Amino acid sequence: MSYRTPLQVDYWSPEELAVCCAGISSDILGLSIFCADEVSLDAVDAPVARVRIAPVGDQHAVCEVWRAPGPFRTGKIGPVRYRANQTLAFGCLELSEASFAASHHPRTALSAIVESAYAEIFGCIDSLGFPHLVRVWNHLPEINSNTSGFERYRQFNEARHRSFLACGRQTAGNVPAACALGTPAGTALVVYFLASSQAGTIIENPRQVSAWNYPSQYGAFSPLFSRAILTNVSTHPELFISGTASIVGHRSVHPDDAADQTREAATNICALLGEANRVINKSVFDKEHLRYKVYVRDPADYAAVADVLHAIVQPLASPVFLRADICRSDLLVEVEAVGLGQPGAAHPAGT
Repeated sequence: MSYRTPLQVDYWSPEELAVCCAGISSDILGLSIFCADEVSLDAVDAPVARVRIAPVGDQHAVCEVWRAPGPFRTGKIGPVRYRANQTLAFGCLELSEASFAASHHPRTALSAIVESAYAEIFGCIDSLGFPHLVRVWNHLPEINSNTSGFERYRQFNEARHRSFLACGRQTAGNVPAACALGTPAGTALVVYFLASSQAGTIIENPRQVSAWNYPSQYGAFSPLFSRAILTNVSTHPELFISGTASIVGHRSVHPDDAADQTREAATNICALLGEANRVINKSVFDKEHLRYKVYVRDPADYAAVADVLHAIVQPLASPVFLRADICRSDLLVEVEAVGLGQPGAAHPAGT
């Protein structure tokens, strides 16, 4: 796999996005928009994932824009909207529980739409020739609530697991980087993803139990994600870090303290950077050059979280902060990151 230029991710306002799309050509592979209400993106011909969570701070909406060199194939397979170049595909879909509520699915409406969503995603990427999920973002309503007798995040994990098995995918080891965040009641399940023609290399955190090996206290079906995925090692190294929280081993730590949870999440990210650089056998990634997206459960914690993150990682590009529920009810903060390395880069390791 190689790009003429590396994959890029930018965080723009809708107005900045419109200026880009008004140009003669666009290198937009796909994008997501985070906003509590509807925002028109008429000028965009790439697939758009619309996530109903709002930025924290002054911005009304934030667009996460994935850019890569064309030419592109753009289309729709079932409910999945996609765009792909020669090496990478971006896709997204949106499904409503209401449309499944009256079905005869043996489990819950949420289970039904999650199994359907992943079956559609796997069918799409297989058809396109990009069978390897690299990074997946899951946004589901009321993630910490209980319906039909058990927590919705556990329902999600069970349904995802069943779909992976049904579609011939692994449920341990070689699984994508991912996150699962909560959206308000009544919103749709939104999943967007990056997929590749070649499998990436999983990066696990020596400070943490791999998610697929969590003990049964977290549910009968463990979460299916790697802590990070490394791709394009020989050309433009790319590191996709999953949603990372204040977890040591498998336990949440620093309850009720958003600042300390942020410090622990940052420590976990630094551990992943050290592992990624060890695998590559050179110092390509460092904490200052990552692009960060931060989810906070309570906007009142925003200032404390931002201060801690800036002090520890000193990012060169401003992090994006969003208001969202985290997969565990005792977690207040989750941090994800992307490192898009350059050939021959030799930044000091972020340990």
